[in-house]
Amino acid sequence: MPIKTREEYEFYLEADKAALGKTGRRPRLFGDEIWRFERMLRKIEYHGSQPVSPVRRLYLTSLWLRFHRLSLLLGFSIPPNVFGPGLSIAHRGTIVVNGNVRIGANCRIHVCVSIGTQAGTDDAAPTIGDNVYIGPGAMLYGPIRIADEIAIGANSVVNRSFEEPGITIAGVPARRVGDRGSRGLYVLGTDVAEHLRER
Repeated sequence: MPIKTREEYEFYLEADKAALGKTGRRPRLFGDEIWRFERMLRKIEYHGSQPVSPVRRLYLTSLWLRFHRLSLLLGFSIPPNVFGPGLSIAHRGTIVVNGNVRIGANCRIHVCVSIGTQAGTDDAAPTIGDNVYIGPGAMLYGPIRIADEIAIGANSVVNRSFEEPGITIAGVPARRVGDRGSRGLYVLGTDVAEHLRER
């Protein structure tokens, strides 16, 4: 999911800002480290998809160094081109996401989450829909599909697909436990909602 155009890049920045509940123009020096991380992630996604020149290569190297430092500070192992617009990382703390995972728009993700491949493979990774809430400590792995508007409970282990939208899943292994889904567990900006309807 590379960000290819400047307009798309600006849309992702605004969607992430809305999902995080931020109102300022730019992150503050202290207290907005997660917002700064998400902005850096989007910069790498955008500039990494553009034609390469010596100047851009130098700029990308500088972005990657700053991104790596922020990742270590916050405890995140999140590669570019995994999350759609409207990413909301709830807190600093360990989050590990494999580069082959694909997650739709407007995901809210909490601490101690791990999303990875099936054991023994490099690319058998989850595909997660739009408007999904991932609770603290959840683990998702393997070539599974998670539908739109699903809420995944804290400390759940999700190793099979859930293709019915708008449900709540939890447990070890995860199973359907309710019909509420993720409604009310994330912030959805107007622009993101319109973008989702157009897709």
